[in-house]
Amino acid sequence: MTTHDEIQSQSPSPTIEDYLWLIFTLERDGEEVIGARLAELLEVSPPTVTVTLKRMVRDGWVEMDPNKHIQLTREGTEAAKTVLRRHMLVEWLLVEMLAVPWSRLHHEAHQLEHYISDDVEERLTKQLGERSVCPHGNPIPGNEDFVKSWGTLLDAPLDTPLIIRRIHEHAESRMSLMSFLEEYHILPGSQAMIREKLPFNDTLSLEVNDQTVVLGYRNARQIYVEVAGG
Repeated sequence: MTTHDEIQSQSPSPTIEDYLWLIFTLERDGEEVIGARLAELLEVSPPTVTVTLKRMVRDGWVEMDPNKHIQLTREGTEAAKTVLRRHMLVEWLLVEMLAVPWSRLHHEAHQLEHYISDDVEERLTKQLGERSVCPHGNPIPGNEDFVKSWGTLLDAPLDTPLIIRRIHEHAESRMSLMSFLEEYHILPGSQAMIREKLPFNDTLSLEVNDQTVVLGYRNARQIYVEVAGG
């Protein structure tokens, strides 16, 4: 019989790692972690999530209360931080050394993150230097305070110079959105200004790179900004 300690000595599978980092980012942002939310973000069926979560509870990666709220265990948190940190380091490697387009970084890094060893992670860190955020502006685990002051584009004031700082991890897997943001230069470091918010159709008009771009509220919530000079 396989014991709990023997299970914990093994690395989580790629599928489990995907669940771990997703739960970690939800917990980090103070969101409720339930199966339905995971199914939505992972784009899988609720029964698939249920089966996977049962396995994760069995193996000690997560805990679940009677109301089906999910929480990472200590082991789960550490595993989530590891895979997310490796993912972000690979993104920097791809953009700086291989010139992979910004919009494709998440997709390409996702293919590699599960196969990075401790030694390679250490070498990447040494080669790239210490980084606080990934190329999309999201905090590398341990640097959450670095991004705390940034608010969503939806909550930013009108007619005020802004600096785009971060595109949330949950938006990165949406390739069409990422390509759109790259095409219209809605990237970390870009200057922008909100000209109009239209609650009746949930859109806002953003002036960036000398052009006006219309964004839906759903996407605006995933873009974080800082008031220029603030």
